[in-house]
Amino acid sequence: MKFSGLTKKGRAYLAKCQASSTPIQFTKIKFGDGKLTDNENPADLTDIKNIKVAVIGDIMLDRYISGNVERISPEAPVPINLVKSQRNVLGGAANTAANLSSLGGQVFIAGMRGNDRDGDTLSELLRAAGIDDTGVIVSEEYSTTTKVRILGARQQMMRLDFEERCNPDDKVCKYILKWLDQLLQQRVGSIVLSDYGKGMITEQLAQTIIKKGKEYDVPVLIDPKGCDWTKYRGAYGITPNIKELSDVAGFVINNNDSDIERIGRKVRETFQIENIFVTRSEKGITCINKNGSAHCASVAQDVFDVSGAGDTVMAILAAATAVNLDMMTALELANTAAGIAVSRVGTYPVGHTEMIDAWCGSNMMRTVYIPISWEEAKSKVDAWKSQGETVVFTNGCFDILHKGHITYLQQAAALGEHLIIGLNADESVKKLKGEGRPVNSELDRAFMLNSLRFVDEVVIFNEETPLELLKCLEPDILVKGGDYSMEDVIGKEYAGEVRILPFVKGYSTTQIINKILGK
Repeated sequence: MKFSGLTKKGRAYLAKCQASSTPIQFTKIKFGDGKLTDNENPADLTDIKNIKVAVIGDIMLDRYISGNVERISPEAPVPINLVKSQRNVLGGAANTAANLSSLGGQVFIAGMRGNDRDGDTLSELLRAAGIDDTGVIVSEEYSTTTKVRILGARQQMMRLDFEERCNPDDKVCKYILKWLDQLLQQRVGSIVLSDYGKGMITEQLAQTIIKKGKEYDVPVLIDPKGCDWTKYRGAYGITPNIKELSDVAGFVINNNDSDIERIGRKVRETFQIENIFVTRSEKGITCINKNGSAHCASVAQDVFDVSGAGDTVMAILAAATAVNLDMMTALELANTAAGIAVSRVGTYPVGHTEMIDAWCGSNMMRTVYIPISWEEAKSKVDAWKSQGETVVFTNGCFDILHKGHITYLQQAAALGEHLIIGLNADESVKKLKGEGRPVNSELDRAFMLNSLRFVDEVVIFNEETPLELLKCLEPDILVKGGDYSMEDVIGKEYAGEVRILPFVKGYSTTQIINKILGK
């Protein structure tokens, strides 16, 4: 029997839990019959933030060069890309680790990089993402794998790959296995082998890790490469797409339920893999194990870039496995996160709150909003800018929301595609406005602001000015109210431009408070 996913009733329950202090909990779905059963220890979705996951594999650097194409070269019939920006992001196994880290857990990574500039950049990005890179080995004989994507008008024009096959010797393998032993003793929740065919995941290393996982009762999940899965034999789970499953089968598999299930069962039995998670593009994801199959359909959305979508799926499944989340919920979360990832240009780590919000569904009444972190905001701003979209930033207390605020924010939002609001924290408002302020708490103010359809996200800052937040985000446009002069604008050096908008006369939070108090 196929699963249809959580019901509207179940999603309504989730929303209810989000609105209260009650942890979000789910009953187990018995795999194979589609029935809900009671479970003494239901999985708590908030537990994902407390996971420990080890990622081992081919780590690489992804570089995106974005520009505008407006003419053809006179030297040859090729487009001229006027470069506007460059950005470096984590790729391969490192992108899987970045996705796991964005969910809030502790992530440890092992692999090889070269002793070169790209390798240094890779290590800097890993640490910036909060990933423990003590398992990464710097090699003098190996160059860091780097993929350069050229984008023009938000479309990928070309990819340049700088790579060579790494050959981890016994010394390297012993180091990684010793590193893993220490993590297993620290009760790591799951292990990911991210194989991109660059040589890091040898058969001997993979089999040793799979056996260690069973010894410690820690699931090992595989992101596979190649047509021979012998080296993955005995793994807890594997995440092929349709092409990768076809490569193993030796023929092209039609993307329908019956063929996927039939071939999946044979492959699973051949290599003694507990769960095969087949990603099926627009048709979603299917899991096959000894008890049957579960299918989760995808939600239609615009697809800008599929780069790294498989890494996103793997990250969610590894996190869900680490906290023993039920199978159907895990598939739904993986599908949701992949949908977010492909709607962005470039690899995009999906955050915990963003994933849950999207999973709840846009048709549900929002009962709670949690302001995003500075790190999440930075990731979103970078992703939007890489797509050629203008990011607008403004800030304020917005204590009692009134017509003046709304008009001002509407005008600010009209200047670009995305509006992020920097919101003064409660303590910051108190320092600026005095005792008795704010009237509304920072979370209530954030909720009201984000309820406006033209506001994308709200970020809280504790300082009296948004200087450090602006330094972090670097928006395209910084908007201030009419009582500012250009010389008085703090943080303008971190924005592409500054716009001063006039205030709507006759509206003020102080006036509203005085009126209520009869002053």
